[in-house]
Amino acid sequence: MNILVLLPVNDHHRAILESSAPGEDFIYTSADAITREQVANADVILGNIDPDMLTACEHLQLLQLQTAGYDDYLAAGTVPADAKLSCSVGAYGQAVSEHMFAMTLSMMKRLPGYHDLQREHRWEDLGPVTSLKNANVLVLGAGDIGGHFATLCRSMGAHVRGIKRHPLVYPIVFEDMDGMDALPERLAEADVVASFMPSTPETRGLANAEFFAAMKPGAFFANGGRGDLVVADDLVAALESGHLAGAAVDVTDPEPLPETSPLWDAPNMLITPHISGWFHLAATLNNVVDIAAENLRHLQAGETLRCWIEH
Repeated sequence: MNILVLLPVNDHHRAILESSAPGEDFIYTSADAITREQVANADVILGNIDPDMLTACEHLQLLQLQTAGYDDYLAAGTVPADAKLSCSVGAYGQAVSEHMFAMTLSMMKRLPGYHDLQREHRWEDLGPVTSLKNANVLVLGAGDIGGHFATLCRSMGAHVRGIKRHPLVYPIVFEDMDGMDALPERLAEADVVASFMPSTPETRGLANAEFFAAMKPGAFFANGGRGDLVVADDLVAALESGHLAGAAVDVTDPEPLPETSPLWDAPNMLITPHISGWFHLAATLNNVVDIAAENLRHLQAGETLRCWIEH
């Protein structure tokens, strides 16, 4: 079995992968350096590949993505019909939640404003700040990342509720969970609204003028899920009017964010370039490798894959 590894692995990671499939052939490369010949000969691909390259596959058994998202691979015919597709849901909870938590708390404490003053050599008090202690936090998308974010907020004394499509099953860290029908009511109660929702027809453009108007005056908005949740002009308007106290986003639509986007200059806006879920935190790549190794074992044993995706 030829196993094509596109992940930026080290020797420790290689040992984990190779011990999960003893005697098999591992080829290590990158998504940028991969050739169509390598793709044609691959039985397994570990890592994200340009979907157009998959037309070269001749006997692919498994495409194991390094990302939690998989939208680019769902179009009919993208992944060979007889190949399995799986993702890395569960690998990014710590990294993304810590990043979004830091962004949110920094906005609540006016740290970006103080950084601006520092650059201008100005010693100035920016006034009152807010706290997560006893704050009402609403998490949209109560999966792995949302659950980690809720845990961090609870550790600071916040009350955390969640919104998800299927509210009957959710991490115990949430004090309560509702379906999407309760969103307007919950938005009005929340001091912080943080979204980790995937991109679906139901979520695209959800955070629009009506959404922001329903939020509590002076609340904060954070988005670490997908950029197309947000109607950018409506978020800018909510910030410019002062209705929202601040916003923090690691995702935008489109990406990269154009230089002409009004988001760059919106007041009390903090933007990072979709880096929270990459491999800047070593634990994230460790998690991805562990999932890949587990699925190699499942594949050889004919067992159900972890994070299996129907396509």
